[in-house]
Amino acid sequence: MSNPTPGFRTEHDSMGDMQVPADALYAAQTQRAVENFPVSGMPLPAALIHALGAIKGAAAMANAELGLLDGEIAAAILSAADRVAAGELDDQFPIDVFQTGSGTSSNMNANEVIATLASQTLGRLVHPNDHVNMGQSSNDVFPSALHVAAVVGIERNLIPALEGLHAALSAKATEFDDVVKIGRTHLMDAVPIRLGQEFSGYARQIELGGERLTACLPGLRELAIGGTALGTGLNTHPGFAPHVATTLTARYRTEFREATNHFEAQASRDAYVFAAGTLTTVASSLIKIANDIRLLASGPQAGLGELILPAIQPGSSIMPGKVNPVIPESVIQVGVHVTGSCQAVVGGGQWGQLDLNVMLPMMGYNLLTAIDLLANVSTVFSEKCIKGTTANVERCRGYIEGSISMATALNPLIGYERAATIAKRAWSEGRTVRELAYETAGLTRQQIDEALDPYAQTVAGTSTGGSGG
Repeated sequence: MSNPTPGFRTEHDSMGDMQVPADALYAAQTQRAVENFPVSGMPLPAALIHALGAIKGAAAMANAELGLLDGEIAAAILSAADRVAAGELDDQFPIDVFQTGSGTSSNMNANEVIATLASQTLGRLVHPNDHVNMGQSSNDVFPSALHVAAVVGIERNLIPALEGLHAALSAKATEFDDVVKIGRTHLMDAVPIRLGQEFSGYARQIELGGERLTACLPGLRELAIGGTALGTGLNTHPGFAPHVATTLTARYRTEFREATNHFEAQASRDAYVFAAGTLTTVASSLIKIANDIRLLASGPQAGLGELILPAIQPGSSIMPGKVNPVIPESVIQVGVHVTGSCQAVVGGGQWGQLDLNVMLPMMGYNLLTAIDLLANVSTVFSEKCIKGTTANVERCRGYIEGSISMATALNPLIGYERAATIAKRAWSEGRTVRELAYETAGLTRQQIDEALDPYAQTVAGTSTGGSGG
């Protein structure tokens, strides 16, 4: 290597010489990719870089134990790879997300950084291809890194965040269990419901989201490593892949295994597409819950006003005292963004033409970003909104007594047609169903009061007759 100009050094690869920043740990192939793909300015997600480091370390251990790699070289590689996996060297991975579709550039980025550090440790050459990439191809390493990063992100970040949100919603379901309010279907008044029952529905949505995420993990636990270029395993040892999977399992304290079929593992990204669908479902749940809470808290005077959200910042630069539902709005924005990101993953999965999918960096960026966004916003939603939300009990009660839907509870006693007549009169005359029922239903006040008891109407098994809608 020479130093032709200040601040740069000359590196060589199979295509010739390249000028590389003097202090960079990477070499020629990384620099070529930096110059070839000035597209978005976005590097790979850190989680994906860390997974690449973990895989390189596990590969070095496997090759050493199989007698294929010198022990000192393997130890130096492992030490350097651990630094990558720990996030110490993220700034040495500058290649744009929108690069070669197999992730070859980023695989070589990892090989070069690790080889440079290992060479410095040993005082002799450690080759990025012959040593660090031994028994591997970008075509099996990069999809394996996608799977490892997704499993770790879902297990360590997203599922715990959803569990925290579920706990907060469940606590509110209990707290609001005796708060009776008017239900709404088609955005119109319906029969009474308890606010706690609504929140129990939200809690169950989030609980189911966690279960669905768990269900998508088995496919992500299968790793393409060991398939090398096409899935045939050319230039690798038969024991290599199981060894790498075992090492990664121990490192992350979760299960990884060699792919059941290496041709499927490299030609398709169906497990990623399935995970994207699951994330879309979680995003949809969060959007629904956040928008409901936003509507229920609308007002406070000219809206529904049944909920009171924590006031965490001023809501307007011109209207004094205005407070907006900013946390639910953040949740909704994340949900919409994640939905779009996951649709990009689905589109990428459709481009697994012939023997290799060539949309890997884009798919990894979108899925891993979606996981992080959902985890972060779920925690924010729980801590800054749900836990501090209170019920406007008097507003809830007032809506019930004034709603013409109260007539529904009279169906079993006087029939649908007569109840409908009372409801219509109540609306047109500005009176309550209770008042008109006293006058025209032909029932005792006790019968009417029992039928129109809002809480009793929310208890399972209460006979109210009629149909849904």
